Amino acid sequence: MLYKEQINPQKIPAHIAIIMDGNGRWAKEKGKERSYGHQAGAETVHTIVETAARANVQFLTLYTFSTENWKRPEKEVTGLMSLLLNSIEEDLFMKNNIRFRTIGAMQLLPQNVQDRLNDCIEHTSVNTGMCLTLALSYSSSWELTEATKQIAQLVKEEKITTNQIDEQLIAAHLATNYMPNPDLLIRTGGEYRLSNYLLWQCAYTELYFCDTYWPDFKEEEFYKAIVDYQLRERRFGKTSEQL
Repeated sequence: MLYKEQINPQKIPAHIAIIMDGNGRWAKEKGKERSYGHQAGAETVHTIVETAARANVQFLTLYTFSTENWKRPEKEVTGLMSLLLNSIEEDLFMKNNIRFRTIGAMQLLPQNVQDRLNDCIEHTSVNTGMCLTLALSYSSSWELTEATKQIAQLVKEEKITTNQIDEQLIAAHLATNYMPNPDLLIRTGGEYRLSNYLLWQCAYTELYFCDTYWPDFKEEEFYKAIVDYQLRERRFGKTSEQL
């Protein structure tokens, strides 16, 4: 039986976050340059975005480029920026009623990339379906630092007191304040770490790791992760008897 047929449509995770890993290793095993893997990975993004929208996922957040990725060789970074510029499929978003958003230090991206992203955000803002967010030039360290600066400024301006700082206030100043915390986080490529991704938000997220490299992570792999998620008991610190 296909994994798609095993899914309970009443238990679809509202928010799925993905660490898309393995493009470079996938290409290396095929005797190709890393750029070949990134191109194949971009095609997988389109497939999974459309699959998630059809599955009625409400929020899909993809770890696309981290703050640490700026340390990669200049040639690879330039190629990734060019690929990003050419991979924003606005027609796909409009066809599937998808809203497009980004989180991260956008000001570090090339201006033409920023302009393309902003145009897509504006044009898809009328859509009412799944919200697709690309985490670009993003890390949890960056996000929490920025939130701390904003809250510190509020205290400095005497708009709040330190006693008013709580989890809700911090969450409201995170880049992800418009979305719920992830129900499910998927990491492809066989690595078992979060790599500075949504660390605050993933406190009670169900984690799913698989060996499949991102270019090979197609529809059935995505459905398999959802089936695995649906078999788990989410207790959020409670006992089974309390649920």
